[in-house]
Amino acid sequence: MEALRLVLLYVHLIGFALLLGGAIAQYVSGRLRINAAMLWGSVIGLLTGIGLSAPLREGDEPAPAKLVTKLVLALLIFVMVFFSRKRAEVNRGHFLALVGLTLVNAAVAVFWR
Repeated sequence: MEALRLVLLYVHLIGFALLLGGAIAQYVSGRLRINAAMLWGSVIGLLTGIGLSAPLREGDEPAPAKLVTKLVLALLIFVMVFFSRKRAEVNRGHFLALVGLTLVNAAVAVFWR
């Protein structure tokens, strides 16, 4: 089971890299829109995050409050990306909120013990 958990974690990190990397690429280009990397990153992050919340560890399970917080953040990110993906350009505040929620989600994963 540990091997499965590590594979899920690895794919989860790839989803995070796609989401944040795609957002940074769009921000640097000056045209704020949702690209394919951001969409796939949010989908991968949400699905693998759900997989990681399964009891795959032996006795060292994360706190339920942490799991719920991360799930809510991941759902918010996915909804913000999914429903804005076809727009030619998204609002600057919407885009920055998306990046901010992505960073907060990563911070919850790292600092909440």
